[in-house]
Amino acid sequence: MVSKLRSQFSVNLFLITILFLSSLQIKAANYHDVRFTPKLQKAYFEIQKLKIEPARALIDEERKADPENAFITYLDNYADLHYLLISEDKNAFKEWSKKEDSRLLDLTKLSNSSPYKRFFQAEIRMHWAFIKMKFGNEVSASWDIIKAYHLLQDNRKKFPAFNPTLKSLGLLHVLIGSVPDNYTWVTKILGLKGNIKLGIEEIQFVEKEEPFFKQEAQLIDLLLHAYTLQLSDSQRALIQQLPKNQPDNLLLHFFATTILMKEGRSEDALYYLNYAPNGEDYLPFPFLDYLRGEIALQKGKYDIAFFFYSKFQQKYKGVNFIKDSNLKLFMSRWLADRDSDAIQYIKLAGSKGSTIVEGDKFAQRLSEEYADGKILPDQKILYKARYSTDGGYLTEAWNFIDNYTEKSFTTPSDKAELNYRKGRILQKMNQVDRAMPYYDRAIFLSQGTSLTFGPSAALQMGYIARDKKNNTLAISYFKKAMSYKKHEYKNSIDNKAKAALTELGE
Repeated sequence: MVSKLRSQFSVNLFLITILFLSSLQIKAANYHDVRFTPKLQKAYFEIQKLKIEPARALIDEERKADPENAFITYLDNYADLHYLLISEDKNAFKEWSKKEDSRLLDLTKLSNSSPYKRFFQAEIRMHWAFIKMKFGNEVSASWDIIKAYHLLQDNRKKFPAFNPTLKSLGLLHVLIGSVPDNYTWVTKILGLKGNIKLGIEEIQFVEKEEPFFKQEAQLIDLLLHAYTLQLSDSQRALIQQLPKNQPDNLLLHFFATTILMKEGRSEDALYYLNYAPNGEDYLPFPFLDYLRGEIALQKGKYDIAFFFYSKFQQKYKGVNFIKDSNLKLFMSRWLADRDSDAIQYIKLAGSKGSTIVEGDKFAQRLSEEYADGKILPDQKILYKARYSTDGGYLTEAWNFIDNYTEKSFTTPSDKAELNYRKGRILQKMNQVDRAMPYYDRAIFLSQGTSLTFGPSAALQMGYIARDKKNNTLAISYFKKAMSYKKHEYKNSIDNKAKAALTELGE
């Protein structure tokens, strides 16, 4: 049962970052063994800015003066969370993993009359669940999620007026509520109850009613909408305003960059990437160079893309995005018609790195297909269109493929992709009526295959039908998107389709 459930909690990298902010926002009445001193409050906010070492120094100073303060235990874990998710330091993960049990044991000393006891225990379990997922230890992560959920449920019953519980419980309600129907029996057996609508309401309640929790709840709400639901125009504006309000907050700049890139607005994202704070106080963040490479690749600036992907690999010591970045190094040469220079990188994409995240799984498959002679020169135009579309460079993307038809390609996969790419570009150009026939054709060509273009097209057709207020048609398309058995993006597409169905009352 756990093996089936665990894959549903393997959310993509950017959803994992929700947990960067899923911690206690300091308010409050102090309890006997939980004291929110000024130094610890400052440490908390320094961690949120990714100033990890200055934060640890403040925590250590307070530890000397007040070693029994349970908030110190919590902040130690919070700092480790940020370090491990950003650095992906395998040695530190192996060494620090044992701290989970010791910290949970420390928290058992808190009085049962304190609402922070179960809250802290649940938060620490959630922190480690998401860390373990990042390093591929999904079984242990799933059990941590299950235990955290029950701790939060128990805390809510015992202390109904303690609103911080709703922040984390709401997050889990949304994530569990996104589990596809064929796995809901597992969640029921394990006593997990998901509800997307309730979860969002709980998070938004904290945002409105608890001023000290406002920003944290706000960010969780934004990230859930960005990666599981859909953002509104006002939410998009807020995402861009937050880092301007806190120019020294590296994490907010990262969130703005990645969300805007996901929304197909890479030119806007580049602003936040260029103005992200840096310096010796901040945690090294090589992934920012990877993002710079992504935007350059989308813009067709292949030498610049190659430079930043190379820089990322030189600095990065983590386990994920090794295959993916080697694939992108290949693309930076191959799309520039430097095929002989590109070959070494597609081979590295198949031989180095892990396959935990979807991008690395895709790179592994492409490396195998290249070795089998399935990656052909005429596919270059499809990749150029794809990357330009991803970045929001729509005119360039359309110009790449406007004059191409199915007859231009020989394989069913390429024909399906051509139709999906044309549909996606037109949809993003707000020409949805022109997009729909291309999507339907991609769905037809993908039937009975493991191609991702069919389920991806069905998901977008569901959104189009929903926006046209044709809920019956929307429901059929969302269910269609979930019906494809095996493809690279099944988890993320199924989660989005499930969330959309829930909003439609299904």
